Amino acid sequence: MKTLSKNWMTEGLIDFEYKKYQLLAYLQETEKQFKAVRLYPHLGELIEHHRNLNEFKSGKKSISDFFPKALSHVDLKQVKLHYKDLEKEDQVLQEVNQIADFALPSIEKKIVEGRNIYDYVEDQVEFEPVGIQPIYNREGFVFLTREKDSDVYAYRYKSSLLQLAGEKFRSISLWLLGVFQKTLVKTLEMLKLELIREVKELPNPATWRIHSHQAFPIDETLIPISKRLLLQKVNS
Repeated sequence: MKTLSKNWMTEGLIDFEYKKYQLLAYLQETEKQFKAVRLYPHLGELIEHHRNLNEFKSGKKSISDFFPKALSHVDLKQVKLHYKDLEKEDQVLQEVNQIADFALPSIEKKIVEGRNIYDYVEDQVEFEPVGIQPIYNREGFVFLTREKDSDVYAYRYKSSLLQLAGEKFRSISLWLLGVFQKTLVKTLEMLKLELIREVKELPNPATWRIHSHQAFPIDETLIPISKRLLLQKVNS
């Protein structure tokens, strides 16, 4: 699978035609993944590239931010590493600007496509509790199921509070506990009881079912969307 590094505009040969070819190859691979409804990691990468390009064009990032740096010397007294810029002279600025001008609308178009697919998938997903829910819902179990599929993907989740740049954010972590078979006898409620016996530190866990009406890819699509839905639910 082709990827595009964070500093793709300034790595290697800085030539508009070469970078155009490099970007188009990446977008072609992204198109292939989107047609298979595999949203991640490509959609997240596109959004990151778009943000970097916007910051460069708006002046929030200088061209030197996109160039790799080499270690120049070590300051043992202050215990600091000093780097020298590998940025070329100003003649590359015009070339990089041309690359950015071409890349921005191309990436924007692909992000819109990815978000439309995301919205469509989200509309095909149902979110519901399994059994009686406790007041504390920051951690528990998630059962992921798909239409016409007897497999139940059982996960343990935990919501954590992160602080970045002075702002607080919540994140969701998922751990796969196992893939089980749902039958007329083995219901989701029974599976919940089995997991409670195994995961003893969660005697009364919040438990949710996330059901997809279509067989979308698990890891590349349903898990990222499930995390967002779960984060909205546990913080409501």
